[in-house]
Amino acid sequence: MALTREPAVAGQFYNGSRESLEKEVAALVDEKAAKVPAIGVLSPHAGYMYSGPVAGSVFSSIEPSGVYVILGPNHTGLGAEFALSKSSGWSTPLGKVLIDRELRAAIKNNTRYVTDDDIAHQFEHSIEVQLPFLQYTVKDFKFVPIVISGAALDVYREIGMAIAKAIRDLRLLKKAVIVASSDMTHYESRSQAARKDKMAIEAILELDEEELIKRVSSYDISMCGYAPAVIMISAAKELGAKNARLVKYATSGDVTGDDSSVVGYAGIVVY
Repeated sequence: MALTREPAVAGQFYNGSRESLEKEVAALVDEKAAKVPAIGVLSPHAGYMYSGPVAGSVFSSIEPSGVYVILGPNHTGLGAEFALSKSSGWSTPLGKVLIDRELRAAIKNNTRYVTDDDIAHQFEHSIEVQLPFLQYTVKDFKFVPIVISGAALDVYREIGMAIAKAIRDLRLLKKAVIVASSDMTHYESRSQAARKDKMAIEAILELDEEELIKRVSSYDISMCGYAPAVIMISAAKELGAKNARLVKYATSGDVTGDDSSVVGYAGIVVY
């Protein structure tokens, strides 16, 4: 049995003790929000002080599921390009979340691109910061974490199809949610960030993964998790998704009051 992955950014991106983290997440979620049965979501991954309200809105607006495939961009540059964690589970101050070993194996068997590599996960925050929101809103669930690096559209689509096939073959349709972890434009003025992010968000809402890649490239949009978003859209459409809704958009300037250099955060539900 593989070891448990210990949190890399507890006490930095989010509060480091169980009690303080529960209070932090409780303040960011809306227990009374209307919920839809989501197939996929886009959720940000900055410090909760900045992106927490957007992430909280996303997870408040979807029905709880038994398993989540969480796709996060590789910020560290370490490890394999498309990396599954071999750990038995990941811990946060709210406890341990088990990895769904059957789903993990099925995804790996469906594509040559995804490999086992814990080095890619060791210091990466983009997947870890999603877990406390799920631990608070869902309680009992398993997950499969995959770190995603840059590649061509056909590679992303193959990985998306591999995820969708695994979910369908294991009869997890309507029981699994694919989470794409991404922030939007980085360190531009609020007006410039909003303009660029609007173009990327529109492509996601249209469930057009090819157009998203084109716009990110053509307009130099520094959306760090566009690759996870492309894979999520591809898989979600294969699993029957027809609609997407922007739940919330915000920037770090909403917190800092500095609109000269912000990071954008978008929360989107695909269903």
